[in-house]
Amino acid sequence: MPEYFIYADIIGIIAFSISGFLIAVKNDLDILGILIASTLTALGGGVIRDAILSRAPFAFIYIYPAATLFLTLFIIYTFKIYKKPSIERKWIFVISDTIGLVAFSITGAILAINAEYNFFGIVVISFITAMGGGVTRDILINQVPSVLISDFYGSIAVIVAILIASLHLVHFLNEVSILAVALLCIVLRLVAFKKEWNLPKLT
Repeated sequence: MPEYFIYADIIGIIAFSISGFLIAVKNDLDILGILIASTLTALGGGVIRDAILSRAPFAFIYIYPAATLFLTLFIIYTFKIYKKPSIERKWIFVISDTIGLVAFSITGAILAINAEYNFFGIVVISFITAMGGGVTRDILINQVPSVLISDFYGSIAVIVAILIASLHLVHFLNEVSILAVALLCIVLRLVAFKKEWNLPKLT
């Protein structure tokens, strides 16, 4: 397992733990609800990804996913770095969710490449890894998934996957190029949020 996969997964878990926690607090969930929402957001996409790839889920074998999740939640709760009103428009949520989105898109793409999936398969697995946890969480709390309505959200996962797959095809996939893709797409997502970019609608 490449080291940059491990690093990206840890970053994704931390970032999505924060966003899942904030959404749970906004919806007035109790302690168990917060734990479930945060866990689904942080680990759900990876579990779905590994099931599709016929792998034992990473989160169920190694200790670091659970340890990272619980440590992050403990720190957030201890310092109470959250606000309830309109949390989806707060920068702390947007930044953490964006980092998680990009990190998990990268891990999904890398594992799909290692499994020798074709270009389409890489994009699909990357997208599912990035979106699976958040979509499951939103359905659980009876909320329309962000990927269906939010400004340029799901598009970032697709862009990450296409860039990673393209770099692999030209044999230029390495730590530096992956970091460049991550930074580019994080900046793109934040600019899209700031400028309120959206994909066109039919109505």
